[in-house]
Amino acid sequence: MTENRVVAITGASNGMGLEAATLFAARGWRVFAGARRVERIPQDNGIVALPLDVTDSASNSAFVEAILAATDGRIDVIINNAGYGEFGPAEEIPMAEVRRQFETNFFGAVELTQLVLPAMRKAAAGRIVNVSSIGGDIYMPLGAYYHATKAALQQWSDVLDVEVSSFGVRSVIVQPGGTESAWGEIAMANAEKNLREGSPYGPLVAKVKAALARQASSSSATSADLAQVFFRAATDPKPKSRYFNALGDRAVVKLARTTPGLLRVALSRILKV
Repeated sequence: MTENRVVAITGASNGMGLEAATLFAARGWRVFAGARRVERIPQDNGIVALPLDVTDSASNSAFVEAILAATDGRIDVIINNAGYGEFGPAEEIPMAEVRRQFETNFFGAVELTQLVLPAMRKAAAGRIVNVSSIGGDIYMPLGAYYHATKAALQQWSDVLDVEVSSFGVRSVIVQPGGTESAWGEIAMANAEKNLREGSPYGPLVAKVKAALARQASSSSATSADLAQVFFRAATDPKPKSRYFNALGDRAVVKLARTTPGLLRVALSRILKV
């Protein structure tokens, strides 16, 4: 039975987060959906929309406290989905933006997880679903800090899983690949914003933008597809450490881990097109 189960989802105002909120609600869960643009979250059919800025500690605390107050102290699953790509040359991205990238993609998930873990340990059950990317294992130019946050998220999640599994709590990673969304457009808008005047990296930004556009046009995965993966990660009786939408995503990650030199060769070919 799932009608009384509680899930908290961050970054729930669009894309995968919004689709996940809709899916969990349709399957009888009590959904607490958090986002900065809370007005974009539908508040019906079991979804409660709550304001949330994962870069703000007070906002994170208020989000979790509101859920615990409404559920008699119960949170079965948290899906740490909030994130974005602060792309640009590693040399030129302002440190304030580097820090914001880590606050959003990594530290927000860390703090929210620390806040929900006491309730999960008390219940002797819980699932922490951390949304990374195949970009936690592979990389592309201009994404240095984005990739660093996803790699950090994965290592942290693995360590956390070892630490909390004896309490009946598990921490797992979802690694989306190419997905139909505005992610690439936002990342490249950030890359262009982060270029300094007269930057020598201008041609590189143009090449990466073209490559991402080609990849976006061939993406077959949708946000709804990834929502299904989120649900599997949250409910799998025997949780895996990693969840992928497609065999191709899994294969790319495995290849990157075992033969990292091939990734450099592939990137060189892509950027010459």
